[in-house]
Amino acid sequence: MLTDVTHAYARFGFGRGPQDPAPADVRAWLAGQLDGADAGPQGSSISDAFAALEEDRKDRKEGMTAGERPHRARDIFQAETAALQDWAIATPAPFRERLVWFWANHFTVSLRQGQVAPMVGDYVRQAIRPHVTGKFRDMLLAVMQHPAMLLYLDNAQSFGPASKAGLRQNKGLNENLGRECLELHTIGLSGSPAAGYSQADVTAFASVLTGWSIERREGAGFKFRPQMHEPGEKIVMGRRFPEGEEGGRQALLFLADHPATQMHLATKLVRHFVADAPPPDAVRRVAGVLRDTGGDLRAAALEIVKLPGAWVPLTKLRSPQEMVLAALRGAALPAEKRPPFNGIVSGLGQGMFNAPFPIGWPDTAAEWAGPEAMMRRIDWTYGFAGRPELAEPMTLAEVTMGPLLAQATAEAMRRAGSRRDAITLLLASPEFQRR
Repeated sequence: MLTDVTHAYARFGFGRGPQDPAPADVRAWLAGQLDGADAGPQGSSISDAFAALEEDRKDRKEGMTAGERPHRARDIFQAETAALQDWAIATPAPFRERLVWFWANHFTVSLRQGQVAPMVGDYVRQAIRPHVTGKFRDMLLAVMQHPAMLLYLDNAQSFGPASKAGLRQNKGLNENLGRECLELHTIGLSGSPAAGYSQADVTAFASVLTGWSIERREGAGFKFRPQMHEPGEKIVMGRRFPEGEEGGRQALLFLADHPATQMHLATKLVRHFVADAPPPDAVRRVAGVLRDTGGDLRAAALEIVKLPGAWVPLTKLRSPQEMVLAALRGAALPAEKRPPFNGIVSGLGQGMFNAPFPIGWPDTAAEWAGPEAMMRRIDWTYGFAGRPELAEPMTLAEVTMGPLLAQATAEAMRRAGSRRDAITLLLASPEFQRR
């Protein structure tokens, strides 16, 4: 039973800490985390984000140097990511929080588009967190209307070529959001057998989304701008959609409920929670639940818990973020003594909201297990292991790994020349590096 408990914290959460209980019925405990609302950490609003960007812009325009400027947008980003770290470490519902991080990565927004930085906290609060146990269609719509996504994938400045504003300003279509919504967020890559769409469909869908833009001032947030919208009916994947904002809503509902979307989402969920090579039968089971429930993400998460493969320990390599969070949860350090999370994971190649491409961070061992990447992990574990606040090595091992600790690791820890070396052996061990 204790094996299942330790595994559940690792596979479905971010690792076990000394404050975490050992539930008698682990599966019921996981299911219970998906009931009710999840407020999560509070933070800055989208209005605060736009105000910070504007003030920073004014400071630069006035010639203030980097050392003189307050850097308001950066400060909001740092506060928001610190709050997310603290919540992941302290939450009593780690399964729910892992789902939040999973879906935030599925719908990646990145600092590679600078204006996104102060918006990431609001993005997670408004577009992701409320919907992780709801319907996929609602999450998709919330994401596609959030300024972070509209700015990151350039839709805020996508003009219908025949729209009033497009003709007046001689500006045209930006296909980024339409393409990535089809390829990454819903249907899947166009080369897959189930996708069934063409470049013409990408262009048509991008036209459907013209006018989906933002308001920066009073009432900051999503704003449909009809003067930017491509007029006329559009055909996407054989379906006709009317002009206007309603056409975009209808298209997103069609894509959210498409069988190819259900297979695409199921594959990603199974890859994340079961194995790098998702077993086809497990994918079909989860896709079937999405089909039968109208895209109910809570039902899909519960089906994942029922999969036998989800209960085989140590089959997934932890990403840098997961590895550091597991160490911090196990250490249970007071908030004021925790090391700077984003600085650590940036050094390990997985900075918060800094994925290099819209596909987000990879979810397979091959992408994280290169020699240099693994050496960076070991270097970090050695540095972290020297903190005097950490528990005694074998106590820390019992809390974090329990019966999953290999006998060889335990023996090596007992023979270690110092407390620091023993903790390093634990945190760098193959079993701690996996979940």
